[in-house]
Amino acid sequence: MIATAPKVGFVSLGCPKALVDSERILTQLRTEGYQIVPTYDAADVVVVNTCGFIESAVEESLEAIGEAMAENGKVVVTGCLGARAELIRARFPQVLSVSGPQDYESVMTAVHAQRPPPHDPFLDLVPPQGIKLTPRHYAYLKISEGCNHRCSFCIIPSMRGDLVSRPIDAVLTEAERLVKGGVRELLVISQDTSAYGVDLKYADRTWRSRQWQTRFVDLASALGELGVWVRMHYVYPYPHVDQIIPLMAAGKILPYLDIPFQHSHPQVLKRMKRPASGERNIERIRAWRSICPEITLRSTFIVGFPGETEAEFQDLLAFLEEAQLDRVGAFAYSPVAGAAANALEGAVPEDVKQERLERFMAVQADISARRLQARIGTTETILIDEVGPGVATGRSRKEAPDIDGKVLIKLRKSDPRPAPGMFIDVAIKKADEHDLHAAIAI
Repeated sequence: MIATAPKVGFVSLGCPKALVDSERILTQLRTEGYQIVPTYDAADVVVVNTCGFIESAVEESLEAIGEAMAENGKVVVTGCLGARAELIRARFPQVLSVSGPQDYESVMTAVHAQRPPPHDPFLDLVPPQGIKLTPRHYAYLKISEGCNHRCSFCIIPSMRGDLVSRPIDAVLTEAERLVKGGVRELLVISQDTSAYGVDLKYADRTWRSRQWQTRFVDLASALGELGVWVRMHYVYPYPHVDQIIPLMAAGKILPYLDIPFQHSHPQVLKRMKRPASGERNIERIRAWRSICPEITLRSTFIVGFPGETEAEFQDLLAFLEEAQLDRVGAFAYSPVAGAAANALEGAVPEDVKQERLERFMAVQADISARRLQARIGTTETILIDEVGPGVATGRSRKEAPDIDGKVLIKLRKSDPRPAPGMFIDVAIKKADEHDLHAAIAI
């Protein structure tokens, strides 16, 4: 008689880096013969992968743990908030286990203690590329853990530790396996992508019978040989980033950079303890566009950081107007437990922070709208994400999943039926504040 496979419920919260952690845990669970179930009442144990970067994420994680405890009662907690075990155990003393990010072994040990794995798991139940939480046609490729910087508003290093890069051959082998499994877009992520390899002293490795250094530029060049879209995220603006712009112009990787500038004024950046704060970013943006006119730039910013004056905020608005970034996210500064910025003088009043955020977003909304309007009448290649009745949804080279807008394609009866993961050419017909509307090009 074959024993029933033990069942695990799984809740995944947080950023793409946490999503990759979830994928690794799920892959190990399935490898060992566990069944992943979608409801609390069907699960023998529930794993909650938490986020803990900002207070709203902490509350969301605590709510998720509370729901799992109420609905099931047998809960294993991991992830960034797991680094604050005392907070979790004070609220939920009956949780089975608490572990921090990347501690896959502790998660598996806790699950084993609750429900041991089957004695003879079928390893072929797991596809070669592992278990993915993204659609089949795109995947996040995590190249390192942790960060060497100590930005005053950030507590990630205290949760995930210093930079630990994966050797380049390991990253490229995983990327190749994902592509063979049907992935058409690789989204490169880490805490500090452009610092990749510095901890390994840029060690040489062999892949496809060639030597590659474990460094950002070599990684971009090698991924460009796989014949899929490669999109770079969380790229600090170090000088060597300039070296990958020619790869974009040559079509090797997507002409897209996600660079978290956070602010423009040098004194604010100094208080933030941001790396590369002295770079002349406006000049570099002009140089990037001269080499690769099609480049898309997205960034994030913080307004109302402690000590931010009106003049420093005006400097940020002027930077926006000059930089003409395609996509921008912004947040009003809020204290994070354990962050060094909490001790800074000159706290900005909440009403001033919100007023500045509104002014900031109004300026950027106008810039983004103009840049979207300029695409009307062009023909663009789209990667299809979803297909519904009469409409398909996808993204061009200029849009990353989940954080940027979409391209909505109206389907006519005479159109060929697209499917997720297909590339099709479309004519851009109109634009709204965030999204584009298109028709399949004839």
